[in-house]
Amino acid sequence: MEDPSRPALWMPDFCRTSRLAIMLGLAGLVVVVVVVTPDGTHNWSITRFAHASGFALWMSLAVSVLLCRLRGPLSRLPVRLGALTAVALSGVVAFVFSGIIYTLYDTIGVALMGASMSAFVVRSAGVTMLITALALRYFYVSDRWAAQLEAQARAEADALQARIRPHFLFNSMNLIASLLRRDPEVAEQAVLDLSDLFRAALGTGDGDSTLQAECELAERYLAIESLRLGERLQVEWQRQEPLPWTLLMPRLILQPLLENAILHGISRLPEGGAVTIELNTVDGMLHVRIRNPAPDPGVESSGLQHNGAGHAQRNIAHRLGYRYGNKAWLTRGWRDGYYVCEITVP
Repeated sequence: MEDPSRPALWMPDFCRTSRLAIMLGLAGLVVVVVVVTPDGTHNWSITRFAHASGFALWMSLAVSVLLCRLRGPLSRLPVRLGALTAVALSGVVAFVFSGIIYTLYDTIGVALMGASMSAFVVRSAGVTMLITALALRYFYVSDRWAAQLEAQARAEADALQARIRPHFLFNSMNLIASLLRRDPEVAEQAVLDLSDLFRAALGTGDGDSTLQAECELAERYLAIESLRLGERLQVEWQRQEPLPWTLLMPRLILQPLLENAILHGISRLPEGGAVTIELNTVDGMLHVRIRNPAPDPGVESSGLQHNGAGHAQRNIAHRLGYRYGNKAWLTRGWRDGYYVCEITVP
């Protein structure tokens, strides 16, 4: 976990495997561009192409390792000064490295680019600085965009918590007040469930949850709603083991969907109904399916078009998309008297 007291590192992280692969790919691309350029001054062979590619890849690797190691010190500088320093350092590394390589190849009688040593090292340093500058700019913009998405996802999660907090708290306190005289023991258990629920949902700060924690949170919520609705609410859990109970997930994924199922489904039916929660894994994907009876969404009084339900589902879909990309999705729909909402995550 990052220490919030530490200043943010603006320098892109070149230690990531994906970014190292991009740097190596750019180096290889430069060699290919040089080879296919029709200037008529170089006679390229497979051996010469292999030598040039090896030189470019080692150069890219050296620069990437340098920027990886110096990320902290460079991030303490202003952004522009730090970026210029990083580009200049890459040029120095390229200058020295290309000079050494040119000398070694010249000793064995192999010409890398058919140029003099001064021309070779200057061109190598110039191209390396250009590629480094482009990579820095691309990675910097990419990191800022990712940080903005994360901030938006956290803000939406906070907004969802703020919406749930007074609504559910007031209903629960009214329920507990009604139970105090006729059934103190049940009221005491409801207070404990409510305390555990809000401690888990709202009192732990930012960070990921787990599948097990989300299910426990949902069970506490359903226990309190069962006291309010009585026999009108039945709950059926269908867990097909083995399940990835330690799988990291965004917080407040199941509880808002169950709240929608009860408020816009069960509570609107005089006879109530059963909420079914199915959990299973298929081909490396976790499927969580919530099914409940609900009035026809075409009927205006059904409430399924209520903004609260749509807001919660859009919020959860957005946070799943941010956390897992296009590998996760949320589907929902009404059919034959039942409303079904399903979450799929890797």
